[in-house]
Amino acid sequence: MRIPGAALHHVGIVVPSIAAALPFYRDMLGLEPGEPRDMPDQAVRVAFVGAGPSRIELLEPLDDRSGVARFLAERGKPTLHHVCFAVDDLAAVLRDLAARGVELVDREPRRGAEGMVAFLHPRAADGVLIELIDRASLVL
Repeated sequence: MRIPGAALHHVGIVVPSIAAALPFYRDMLGLEPGEPRDMPDQAVRVAFVGAGPSRIELLEPLDDRSGVARFLAERGKPTLHHVCFAVDDLAAVLRDLAARGVELVDREPRRGAEGMVAFLHPRAADGVLIELIDRASLVL
């Protein structure tokens, strides 16, 4: 069974510095940046660039102990971090995926930068970290 209505929401890219990364996305690609905001509970600063239904989320670690910081340190340079899909009824989608044996990072939705989110383990998608965001909870 497929996840009905799943649509690309954003692609997350981890960077050492949002301030240093923004000029490329803004000046070279012409993507309008949103205001960076800190998410202390996840030790990350985020900024979305672009408009419309599909955007880029830049993630900057706030300390060197967070998962995002370790991810960046392991790779040594900015790189793709995750792909996010908007879904309807995230809690039900997670229950369905768990019942089908999909490995989850989050078994329950949690607060993300723009709404309620949950992550699927990269092993579930051939090494790609997948984020799901509940369409009804979107705060833009």
